[in-house]
Amino acid sequence: MFNSIARAFALCTFFLPSLLYIASAKAPEKASDSTRFTIYVTNERSGDLSEIDSATLQVIATIPLGKRPRGIHASPDRRFLYIALSGSPIVGPAGGETKTPPPKPDKSADGIGVFDVQQNKLIRTIPSGSDPENFDITKDGRTLIVSNEDDAKASFVDIATGKVTKSVPVGEEPEGVKVTPNGTFVYVTSENTGTVSVIEVATEKLVNTIRVGRRPRSVAFLPDGSRAYVSAENDAAVSVVDTAKSKTIQTISLGEPGKIKPMSVLLSADGATLYVSTGRGHKLFIIDTATNRVTASAEIGERPWGIAVSPDGKMLVSANGPSNDVSIVDLAKLTVTKNVKVGDGPWGIAIVPR
Repeated sequence: MFNSIARAFALCTFFLPSLLYIASAKAPEKASDSTRFTIYVTNERSGDLSEIDSATLQVIATIPLGKRPRGIHASPDRRFLYIALSGSPIVGPAGGETKTPPPKPDKSADGIGVFDVQQNKLIRTIPSGSDPENFDITKDGRTLIVSNEDDAKASFVDIATGKVTKSVPVGEEPEGVKVTPNGTFVYVTSENTGTVSVIEVATEKLVNTIRVGRRPRSVAFLPDGSRAYVSAENDAAVSVVDTAKSKTIQTISLGEPGKIKPMSVLLSADGATLYVSTGRGHKLFIIDTATNRVTASAEIGERPWGIAVSPDGKMLVSANGPSNDVSIVDLAKLTVTKNVKVGDGPWGIAIVPR
């Protein structure tokens, strides 16, 4: 009798986390106040998460995460944050020039961290393939699709079981990952090959490869899914992709290649405006998606990378890696109203309404 009770208790303990994540995936999004939110910032070099209160624009907490936190996204119900962690050392411009070989990767540190918003702590790390950099979440909230930077693959990760169900070969150095608005496909950018891999979500199979600009970083879709905007860092441009034809139909130039380096692309809620951060170009560009023309630009920080827009659409926040701060940008005036010091090497931004 005692053994039966013990086995039942053990099974409940084992499956309870999975049941909680399944419930989370099905739960409707909570109603929230668009003027009150928390800004979460991943700090790649210090390995932690900075939390900024929207009311005071002050850091209210710094939480240890693990090695190299980069991509960050909230679950559909906003109960959890998922954060890409990597044990691969920083190399190239981000890590500085060095004459000695980089240290060996610590593969035990690779995974997607699960951060409980209410408990305000990291509660779990899910295996996700080698060197995860960024990812997106399927529309049902059950699956993460992760770019494995050093492995040239995109991993499908079942959140409830914590297992990789499929690894799909894509181009070299995959980074940006974005699920289409209807949830049917996922686009994965590959920096070294200048392509976007199109994978069907239901079958987890590669169905197309689209040639875009040089060193593509991220993807944004119009709300109807008819167009994708892909940043092309080495072309100082944004590629416009016709998703029905699976081809690039236009290139929007932002300036001189080498000086302007497009990183993140992000659309306003109504899809009318595209925001583009430009890394060492220091600028934020504004593009009217009706005409695909640049309407404005402004300097917003030192190497702005990850960006996010507040729920009311009035504020943009950018992560500025070398200066260890985030810029708070008033979008109506297109001016920086405040710089908030965070951890070492801010990379990704997520804004979660309260």
